[in-house]
Amino acid sequence: LLGCSSVKYKTTVKNLNINRFMGDWYVVAGRYTFLEKGAHNSIERYTWSTEKNRIDIDFLYRKNSFDGEKKNITQKAWIYDEINKSHWKISPFWSFQLDYLVIDIAGDYSWTAVGVPNMKYLWIMKRNWSLSDKGLEQILERLKQKGYSISNIEKTPHQW
Repeated sequence: LLGCSSVKYKTTVKNLNINRFMGDWYVVAGRYTFLEKGAHNSIERYTWSTEKNRIDIDFLYRKNSFDGEKKNITQKAWIYDEINKSHWKISPFWSFQLDYLVIDIAGDYSWTAVGVPNMKYLWIMKRNWSLSDKGLEQILERLKQKGYSISNIEKTPHQW
């Protein structure tokens, strides 16, 4: 009776190196929120704030085309899982927090996959903007093996 709505995905990367994770990530594929629809050349930028003991996030993109209006969505995140550092609480605006799970990452930190417990959203990001269909298939297969839903994935347009 509970069905799929009760699914709560909790598996995350073990021992995420926060310092290596910081920096620019090109958002290359995923299942996106309504705010990200039409995003081109999207980059997620993570910056550790020692002073505030949090991660400052900037989501930079162009709206609806490569020449579209430049947009920037800022967010804040706090590490929720102090042991593995891969479960965060993220706040897109004051007093509202969402779970943010780093569910997979390449050993060399060249790509990562981030999701949410109900598996509605998924972001696949790389340190560079290119992603072949074969490369995407390999990442999706890893996520599928971990039990994360890989349906309805779309690639983000990039042109640099």
